[in-house]
Amino acid sequence: MRIAVLGTGEVGRRLATKLVSLGHEVAMGSRTADNAEAVKWAEEHGGAHGTFADAAGPAELVVNATGGLVSLAVLESAGAENLRGKVLVDVSNALDFSEGFPPKVLTPDGGSLAEQLQKAFPETRVVKTLNTMTNTVMVEPDRVPGDHNVFLSGDDEGAKAVVADLLRSFGWPSGRILDLGDLSSARATEQLVQLWLRLYGMFGTGDFNFSVSVAGSAGFAAS
Repeated sequence: MRIAVLGTGEVGRRLATKLVSLGHEVAMGSRTADNAEAVKWAEEHGGAHGTFADAAGPAELVVNATGGLVSLAVLESAGAENLRGKVLVDVSNALDFSEGFPPKVLTPDGGSLAEQLQKAFPETRVVKTLNTMTNTVMVEPDRVPGDHNVFLSGDDEGAKAVVADLLRSFGWPSGRILDLGDLSSARATEQLVQLWLRLYGMFGTGDFNFSVSVAGSAGFAAS
């Protein structure tokens, strides 16, 4: 599959590298065609690189791995015509580090960043996932022992099925993929990041995740 990964940070590079290892044709998008991180990644892993629009244009699926505070502007730069009809995997969180750590998690208009992106690009099929864990666990779930979960939110059932297949290829068993329903459920997972940040501060590592166990009632527990 031709996949565009928008964002050259640690999350974008980690996901892009995993996707290349799985045999996908991956292009990394950034603000400029000669972004140093994108050039280096492409040289090391055999992928392509270019502007956000360059990467998104020929892609069949697009991953938004940019910082949530700039995601809307990034997708506008990629171009609505380059996103039309495509699945957009949104792994971003709107984190405000202006007052230090832990950052504040912002909620656009009381909703979620994913909903904001869907509203701005109504012909794009937005799916929220992987935003409740560190990037190493995203692509290597067995780093965390035991059963733990990845969440899925989206309005388009077909798009969620495509993303679920991608998650399985990352090593997530079907039983660990929890479809939370429509895109409004992304409000919950984006807010869950506040708890993740607190736990990260306690543990001093991101190698943990959330597990949902059901026995008459459901609850979160850190694994």
